[in-house]
Amino acid sequence: MKVQVIEERLKALPAKPGVYLMRDSRGEVLYVGKAVSLHNRVRSYFGSPSNMVPKTQNMMAQVSDFDFYVTDSEQEALILENNLIKKYHPHYNIMLKDDKSYPYLKIDLTDPWPRVYMTRRLEKDGSRYLGPFASAHSLKSTLNLIRRLFPFRSCKKPIDGTDSRACIEYDIHRCLAPCTGKVSQQEYRQVIKQVILFLEGRQEEVVRRLRRSMEQASEKMEFEKAALLRDQLQAVEQVTQSQKVAGMSKGDQDVVALARAGDRAYVQVFFIRNGKLIGRDNFTLEGTQDEEPEQIMTSFIQQFYASALSVPRLILLEHPVLDTQLVTDWLASLRGKPVELRVPQRGKKRALVEMVAENARQGLEQLQIKESPEKLSAALTELQEVLHLPRLPQRIECYDISNIQGTSAVGSMVVFEKGRPKTAHYRRFRIKTVCGADDYAMLKEVLRRRFKRVTEGTWAVLPDLVLIDGGRGQLNAALEAMGETGTSSVPVASLAKEQEDVFLPDSPLPIQLPRSSPALQLLQRLRDEAHRFAISYHQRLRRKRSLGSVLDEVRGIGPRRKRALLRKFGSLVAIKEASAEELAALPGMSQRLAERIKSYL
Repeated sequence: MKVQVIEERLKALPAKPGVYLMRDSRGEVLYVGKAVSLHNRVRSYFGSPSNMVPKTQNMMAQVSDFDFYVTDSEQEALILENNLIKKYHPHYNIMLKDDKSYPYLKIDLTDPWPRVYMTRRLEKDGSRYLGPFASAHSLKSTLNLIRRLFPFRSCKKPIDGTDSRACIEYDIHRCLAPCTGKVSQQEYRQVIKQVILFLEGRQEEVVRRLRRSMEQASEKMEFEKAALLRDQLQAVEQVTQSQKVAGMSKGDQDVVALARAGDRAYVQVFFIRNGKLIGRDNFTLEGTQDEEPEQIMTSFIQQFYASALSVPRLILLEHPVLDTQLVTDWLASLRGKPVELRVPQRGKKRALVEMVAENARQGLEQLQIKESPEKLSAALTELQEVLHLPRLPQRIECYDISNIQGTSAVGSMVVFEKGRPKTAHYRRFRIKTVCGADDYAMLKEVLRRRFKRVTEGTWAVLPDLVLIDGGRGQLNAALEAMGETGTSSVPVASLAKEQEDVFLPDSPLPIQLPRSSPALQLLQRLRDEAHRFAISYHQRLRRKRSLGSVLDEVRGIGPRRKRALLRKFGSLVAIKEASAEELAALPGMSQRLAERIKSYL
């Protein structure tokens, strides 16, 4: 479409909420977005490319036309945006992978003898659905668990109660054999009710019902039935105990955190009901290149809960969502009751979010490890070619620095061998010789300390490539430090985050690899892992420093007692929550000093 025509169309856009679609020359939808004001939002795409992230620049280079829908409200725009994303699967939107085919657990309550089974179709047929699950595997794991706990039928045969003998499922106590008339419809329905309660997280009610049924069977001298109920009760109690999340308050909540690498994000969701972890699942998002964590989190929340069958009262998030009030109101409309989105900053809820985030990171790492050896081999081969390395980079070390205005400065070294993390060789460095915020000097210190030890143990293994997080300045600092330690023969490169430019020592211009390049994706994984490893150590040191500074203000607390408190309780929150008696029990502490600490905190 001619530039003049586009300009006229942009001027005519209404300043109303709605949804817009960017199309290429073939009419294919490249991107779907929502706007409070279509006039302002769509016009912003046709401004200067220098203000756009690379992903948006690439998209706008292909845009030839646009469409839009006007809506009555922002919430209507949000709903329409979700529907159009599912319809068109645009290349430049963040997409839940295969979200259209997520499986659900179905309990057909219209059947006199209901079964519990997997389905991918949601129908208004009077059945109870639970889900969605991220994969058939995760659903089958849940199905296997409840089959071990509750004796419902798994067969599809018509039930008339006239069969002469039951199948092996009855013999191993996995079914009550309604086919032979051994159980009434009312008794069987009680089992199905227990399944639903268990999956809803209401295990205490299941336990109460089982215990009552067991006692009734015992009073009637039905000892075989009572023994079966006793075994079932013990199994449910054991599972329930393992599901408890320490320190969580009662109530329903989901906990969402993510890890990302390149164009992919791995989201972990913990489902907590009445203070118990009743399940967890992981989801993969694609198209996350150049997107901020807030945008990724927003896209996941919108797409996941648009398909979910239930929304809890509280959703704990690792990162905030964009348009918080809009998304909250939309979730409340799905639930029919108020919903709270919260990003906890401290305390037990924050610890829970951090636990889910660590699970997400580990899950992404496992997903990457499972990638085909052929793909990793191709990435290493491409790296050797584009970086002009003398041999295949079987061992790559990546370095990063983390500090805030020079405080609690640390460096990290992560190691990948044959394209996969070698966590046993990871190392952390606490900066000792640099004062102030001088990243170059800090990087030099880390590299000097590492390469001065090339004769010691695992340090003696020299890498085939050293990767530095940063640009030309960081690369030059690394080259200087390695020259001082006599290891200048080791190839060095740096990766700058803004444009993902790769800098080499003898090349005046950076190398720009395609975003789809396996070699670039491997470098990004190394850089992101080094950053994560550095910042986690930095945050830990800052927490200890903050805790130490508070305790230093308490009269009578010196270095030895402070270390004892830190070693025993680990955090200021834990010390606050401990009783004076627990504090006084530490060696070198008195009841009076413990009460002084409690009073001060």
